Amino acid sequence: MSNVEKNIYKQITVPSNKAPQPAKQSRAYRGISTVDPNSTGVVLYDIELIKQDIINHFHIRQGEKLSDPSFGTIIWDVLFEPLTDDLKDAIVQNVSKIINYDPRVNVDQIIVDSYESGIQIECSLTYLPYNISESLRMKFDESAGFIS
Repeated sequence: MSNVEKNIYKQITVPSNKAPQPAKQSRAYRGISTVDPNSTGVVLYDIELIKQDIINHFHIRQGEKLSDPSFGTIIWDVLFEPLTDDLKDAIVQNVSKIINYDPRVNVDQIIVDSYESGIQIECSLTYLPYNISESLRMKFDESAGFIS
């Protein structure tokens, strides 16, 4: 084979049939949850994981965690009390403390109100790594427990 023939083979390229694959986006947070019965899997990512972590924190009554008795919410202890302005302020402070405990989230506004048979809390949250804001509504019901 001559040098000319060898150089021709070097110049020939065969294009691939495969379309270029988009780069996979890396997800910042990954965890599991077995709480949602409608979910097809147990893996949660990013904002969904942050929301579940916050909701898990609200399921813990203040004083239940042995290593940190100030961890958790006071709402379960005041659920049957009359919703006075002082109690609303205490709940707002507690909710603010719980949400700001997670460094991935910042609370912008908290509205505490009573409803039929419990306390409703509406929080405006900003997910800091994503700069996304949304509203999270939680209901603490006297008979049904926690409803989000």
